[in-house]
Amino acid sequence: MAAATVRMTGRGWAYIGATLGGAVSVAANVAHSYVPPADARPGWSPETGAVISAVFWPVALFAAVEILARVPWPAGGRWLAARFLGLLPVALVAAFVSYRHLSGLLAHYGEDRLTVAVGPLAVDGLMVMATAALIATATRRGAAAALDTQAATVIESAAPVEVPSVDLPAAEDAPPTPATNAAPAGRSTTRTARPRTSRRPPSAVKVEKAAARMPGATVAAIAAKAGVSETTVRRYLPDNFSAPVAATLPPANGTSPAVTPVLADAA
Repeated sequence: MAAATVRMTGRGWAYIGATLGGAVSVAANVAHSYVPPADARPGWSPETGAVISAVFWPVALFAAVEILARVPWPAGGRWLAARFLGLLPVALVAAFVSYRHLSGLLAHYGEDRLTVAVGPLAVDGLMVMATAALIATATRRGAAAALDTQAATVIESAAPVEVPSVDLPAAEDAPPTPATNAAPAGRSTTRTARPRTSRRPPSAVKVEKAAARMPGATVAAIAAKAGVSETTVRRYLPDNFSAPVAATLPPANGTSPAVTPVLADAA
């Protein structure tokens, strides 16, 4: 994935250009430090500090470019100013010193004035172009990485979530839960409809008791015993009370037999 990104963005060639320009600049600066001045004594050699300072300028430029390209700087005007205001002085100073050293080296080698004037620009131009390419590809790669992160977040949120299974105890192992409104044992929870009984009047009770005590009595006798009227007796007589049986008597006057009503025994 990283190699494909380098090929697509050209970042690899930018590093090659920056490395080549930096190496040529370092070599030219070091070589220029060994060029003896016009009034040099026999056996002259450059000082160590001069060689180190000759190496410092291109290395400082390359380090500044890497810091600018690789560090995820926060957004804001002051951070932008800190980035480019710090890079520009380093780049300008390194380019100026490198140009002077390269032009002096070419003049020492006997090159013509035009080559001495424009020759160092090839090295410095290569470093500037490679530096700009590194910054541009770093910005583009950061934006692409942000888009990839957002897409991965959306995909992960849309993926189904596996819920771990939990082994629950079997139904027979669970203790029985007492019912709050359970009916007592041995008693049915279904209510049996009871017949509604109306309260009987006292006269009916008296008639029933008198009829039970006086089997075969007449209605008048029962009424007298119960202390109620004959109409009341007829109203409240029990269902098993039989009608009086007619007793046939000899005719008193020869016309028709006299009928004496007699109550039959209660069944």
